[in-house]
Amino acid sequence: MTTLRQPRLRSRRRCPTRRLRLSRRSDDATDTSERRCLVSRESGPRAGLVRFVVGPGDVVVPDVDERLPGRGIWVTADRERIAEAVAKRLFARAARKPVTADADLVDRVRDQLVRRCIEALALARRAGLAVVGQTKVRAALVAGEPGVLVEAIDGAPDGRARLRALAGDRPVVSALTAAELAGVFGRDHAVHAFVRAAGSGAGLADRLIRDGARLTGVRCEIE
Repeated sequence: MTTLRQPRLRSRRRCPTRRLRLSRRSDDATDTSERRCLVSRESGPRAGLVRFVVGPGDVVVPDVDERLPGRGIWVTADRERIAEAVAKRLFARAARKPVTADADLVDRVRDQLVRRCIEALALARRAGLAVVGQTKVRAALVAGEPGVLVEAIDGAPDGRARLRALAGDRPVVSALTAAELAGVFGRDHAVHAFVRAAGSGAGLADRLIRDGARLTGVRCEIE
């Protein structure tokens, strides 16, 4: 009796898994990598710069979230530096082609940074990590809680100075107006807030510190 030989089955080769390289975004305030400013030509931590890209129609658009595709063009988060880049047409030089940079570019950067600061505060509020009002903020500071003191840029100087003295070594973010700060907490007026940096609040606090510093650089003290 003839024995039939079974055909050998070839094992399937697994496709190698590709490791996706995730780029850091502006939510990662601990990123210490450096970028060169288009205007000053000096390199510094990316935390202090604003990213721009050339969008559809060869129009320069701000990318404070650092998520848009394309080659990034970096400028120090400073109102005068961004205005100089527009006036001297430096974006075209960096892009190596004619591009359009609107005169209101710095104001668009400001608006995006205001949005990011408000978003960070709103997330902290919903997570129970933020308090508002002089009494509650003072209590958090006196208790020695780690976190960030947030104050309105148009608040009374004496009241701000008193809470700053209690803050000690804790970071102070002074970038939003009283109206913007109040809107986060559903109030008509707010000058002081505090974001706890413990646990999940650490990332929000870091983001608020970075975006607050950048916002301070691109807006007038009181607009």
